[in-house]
Amino acid sequence: MRIRPEEERDIIAVRALNKAAFESDTEANIVDALRRQAEKFISLVAEDGVIVGHIFFSPVTLLGQPPLNIMGLGPMAVLPAKQRRGIGSGLVREGLERCRQIGSSAVVVVGHSEYYPRFGFVPASRFGIRCEYDVPDEVFMALELEPGALNDRSGTIRYHQAFGSA
Repeated sequence: MRIRPEEERDIIAVRALNKAAFESDTEANIVDALRRQAEKFISLVAEDGVIVGHIFFSPVTLLGQPPLNIMGLGPMAVLPAKQRRGIGSGLVREGLERCRQIGSSAVVVVGHSEYYPRFGFVPASRFGIRCEYDVPDEVFMALELEPGALNDRSGTIRYHQAFGSA
């Protein structure tokens, strides 16, 4: 399996992958909108002859605080037939490394409370950070890529408008 940046030739396969993984168009529509609208983003694919996984990171805003380079992880998708084989973990690790390389100080995610802690994510509430969406505390998590980056930075995370328009 190889993880690499998404290329234009991958867009149709990535859309089909997201539709298959989530059994709806919602996440595929979000990815399409983010590609068009987000100022900067990280979009990676996992391929094994064909595209078997995809992960997207886009900037988020911590309201009420000076600008801070925080990325939001998601959507992330793996073909249902290829799940539980380390593809998602590989995508997360590579994505986090790419976020570090572009100077991101932290990453947030709305995701499975038993999955993301293995990468160092903790409930964002530990930093006094809330999600703009009404989600349980344990599924909204944060990871400092730069130690101490979220100290004294409480507030609400706002995602890109594409998340609300899908």
